[in-house]
Amino acid sequence: MKMNYENFIIRYRWWLIITPFIITLLAAIPLLNTRINPDLEKYLPDDTPAMLSKAKIDSLFGNSDPVIIIFETDDVLNPNTLNRIKSISKSLNRTKEFEQVISLFDTKNIKSEYGAMIVDPVVKRIPKTSEKREELREEIKHNELAYKLVVSEDFTKTVLILKVAPGISDNEIIELVDQALDEFPGDETVYKGGTPYLRVQVNNDISKDMLILMPLGLLIMILFLILSFREIRGVILPFLVVSMSIVISLGFFPLMGWELSIITILAPIMMIAIANNYGVHFIARYQELNAGHPEWSMKDITREVLLKLKKPVIITGLTTIAGIMGLIVHILLPAQQLGVAASLGIAFALILSVTFIPAMMAIQKKGKVLKSLTHAKSSPIDRILSYFANISTTRPIIVLFVFGSFLLFSGAGIAFLHVDSNSENFLPPSHPFRQATAITNEDFGGTKYLTVLFEGDMKDPELLKRMDHYESVLESNPMIGSVTSIASMIKIMSRSLNEEGEPFYDKIPGSRDAIAQYLELYAMSGDPEDFEGLVNFDYTQALMIVQFRADTKNALDDIIEEVDLLTKDDPNRSLIGGYCLVDKELSEAVVNGQYNSLIFAIGIIAFLLILIFKSFNSGWLGSLPLVYTVIALFGTMGWIGIKLDIATAMLSSIAIGIGVDYTIHFFWRYKQELELGKSYPEAITTTLRTTGRGIAINAFSVIMGFVILFVSSFLTIKYFAFLIIFSVLLCLLCALILIPSLCMLIKPKFLETNHLKK
Repeated sequence: MKMNYENFIIRYRWWLIITPFIITLLAAIPLLNTRINPDLEKYLPDDTPAMLSKAKIDSLFGNSDPVIIIFETDDVLNPNTLNRIKSISKSLNRTKEFEQVISLFDTKNIKSEYGAMIVDPVVKRIPKTSEKREELREEIKHNELAYKLVVSEDFTKTVLILKVAPGISDNEIIELVDQALDEFPGDETVYKGGTPYLRVQVNNDISKDMLILMPLGLLIMILFLILSFREIRGVILPFLVVSMSIVISLGFFPLMGWELSIITILAPIMMIAIANNYGVHFIARYQELNAGHPEWSMKDITREVLLKLKKPVIITGLTTIAGIMGLIVHILLPAQQLGVAASLGIAFALILSVTFIPAMMAIQKKGKVLKSLTHAKSSPIDRILSYFANISTTRPIIVLFVFGSFLLFSGAGIAFLHVDSNSENFLPPSHPFRQATAITNEDFGGTKYLTVLFEGDMKDPELLKRMDHYESVLESNPMIGSVTSIASMIKIMSRSLNEEGEPFYDKIPGSRDAIAQYLELYAMSGDPEDFEGLVNFDYTQALMIVQFRADTKNALDDIIEEVDLLTKDDPNRSLIGGYCLVDKELSEAVVNGQYNSLIFAIGIIAFLLILIFKSFNSGWLGSLPLVYTVIALFGTMGWIGIKLDIATAMLSSIAIGIGVDYTIHFFWRYKQELELGKSYPEAITTTLRTTGRGIAINAFSVIMGFVILFVSSFLTIKYFAFLIIFSVLLCLLCALILIPSLCMLIKPKFLETNHLKK
């Protein structure tokens, strides 16, 4: 017997069955070391400007990611609430895990008594009578360090802000806070916010998603395969391929020292959705041959399936990998990692599909012939495919008009597409963390912080006056809640040392000695360490902290630009930093990464198509459904208000990688039918009724794989699921209607003659 590829598979079938199980077992060992990284900062390379700036500021002034605890009640000045906050504040102040605790009992009230500066806590004594309570209320209203920053305008909410010490894990922080809240219970509604809480929540939700989504996805895939093929081999073989590819893909993360993230949890779902594609075509062709040639043995069918499908399956696998590898040019590290790991898993699934699946088929007995394939009974999918064949061959102009009209309408929505890198929006609006964020934005100045680092003599009156000017300009912006610096503290001191109407009241002193004297007077009543978050010990470096709210990328960009333009010519400005700059760079990375991966993916796929079919026309015709889908996809996002974020930004590469398969399978079978001497309409009709069935099952298998993402804990992943399903449907319709119609009209030459060796 001639030792060609088909005979090689049959001869060494047992080796080809056993070896994948051994490889999978070895790949599963590193899974024990899998770790999760919920920190969005780590998604960007460490050498980006925002990361470098934030690292420098954190090294000088400590961690800038505070924990925020909000208490809500009818009146936060009632004795029970104040006693609870005092107890919690004292408890947390005694721990080494927190460098600073800010509450009504820690925030300062700088005032004048008998011509001297007095520095007391905002709440020095808890009021026991309603009169004392109202006195305290009026005092707080005139304290710019507390009013609308630590206490809400209506006094129904107050906040506890915790500055975390270096090297403390998020879980330790949350445990300490929860212990304090449990130790000192109360009737107040408590909301928890801040980046550490977000990281813990994301970490928990990633773990939950992995435990729920993967088993549910496999179950849905099994049910769909049962309905599609109605025999056990049509379920078991793709299931084994998918399961092994998941292990290979996930095992690669700990092997490379990578951690799972919001983005990379898509890897197993992509395997469920994509890795069974190639096996689906083998099962569909086996059932077709089993119905058409009942006299053939299982080995004969296996040989014929391999002969007809190994090339198109390998080609579609390579183009899928090429599309997804477009993620490696993305600036976001998890996107790059997903591109590599998913491509590796798909490559393994591809190898199994052309070795393991036919080897398993060769040792099995023939199954029963499906009635729908003997023309005794036509299934719904067969009737739909026949309809597609009819309209493609008889009304191609109408098809082009309909597709073109939809493209123009949907594509117009791109003008309304916006970018969102706000990590808070990963969670649904009803989530407690989002509620805490909304309250902070509404009542406490905002959740965003921008810090400007100044270097020089921080007791220089000219420098402090410039900083004071910047603060005055910025505070006029309604989106900015507060601006704080050593300059603003000096002005508050001036009000306590001078009477209203005097020349030096509410002003920066004109000499360095006067400023130094203010600080000495403060130290006599207060604690010099009160300013350690604003200025360093020797007064050579200081921060101007801008607190604001920004719900959109444009709002964020506007405030960053305003601060930058206002301070850029200052000779003492060193740099601008803050987590919001990381958000800004994430937004830019989302857009740039989208462009880069999109161009890379379409370019490499067009190049592969040109090589495969030896025609430049194959490049543009094969890429047409992909370009069509991408334009319609982003336009639809604009129309319905879904923003481009770190998850949805990967849509194009993944959709392109999936969608190109359908066109290639159509081209391949259509070419084979033309070579048999059939006319264009006959070739299209036969292709859609046969290979079209495999394409449709393949596409709906992908859709069912991604449907499970709707139960994800993350809003952005749910949007991703909807959009990837939408894009797969578009790619499917393009392959089954648009491309056949174009073939009827232009009759591409590269499909008419045999350019490829069989």
